[in-house]
Amino acid sequence: MEPQLVRGLGEQIVERLREDIYSGRIAEGERLREVDLAERFSVSRGPIRDALRQLSWEGIVHTDRNRGAQVAASAPNEIQELIIPLRRTIEGYAVRLFLDDLTDADFDRWDNILEEMRKACRARDFATASEQDIAFHRFLVERSNSPDLLATWSVIVSRVRGHFRESHLRYTDPMDIYREHTPLINAFKSGDSQLSIQLLEAHIR
Repeated sequence: MEPQLVRGLGEQIVERLREDIYSGRIAEGERLREVDLAERFSVSRGPIRDALRQLSWEGIVHTDRNRGAQVAASAPNEIQELIIPLRRTIEGYAVRLFLDDLTDADFDRWDNILEEMRKACRARDFATASEQDIAFHRFLVERSNSPDLLATWSVIVSRVRGHFRESHLRYTDPMDIYREHTPLINAFKSGDSQLSIQLLEAHIR
């Protein structure tokens, strides 16, 4: 079972570190020193230790008794051929679970993510665009309210996070990253399960 952090500051630390690693602001192989992170977040080392334990469970951080914690390496590109069908299956199943129960608050959350993505794309800030892309899909799976589904998705995406950044760099117009997500939200709002899953599967590539 996924270890549970106390909601609040500890959860915010996990989210911030996760985003920094997914976006590449903290590089693969970089050491994560508890004392440095405690200073950064103005906390004791206890919450930092809990956050690193959570990220290690997700496969984002690798811990070694001698070297401590460091950012885990992404999987090689050829793994994408395996990962893409798995993501389509997981996220499509999540849509089936949540589509009839979406609220205005859910769409507000997606709108906030997309607004940050839009600003990042306009500024050609690919790190933040990648961060918000993953956040968009993470919330999609979170909204299924299935801890097992989220756990599986988290481990998969942690291994292919570099794919998001690499694929975004190939866009001639970065705003297309943002534009590709808006039809998904419109499909969710329509309540059409078949259309939503069809668009989602085409989007994940």
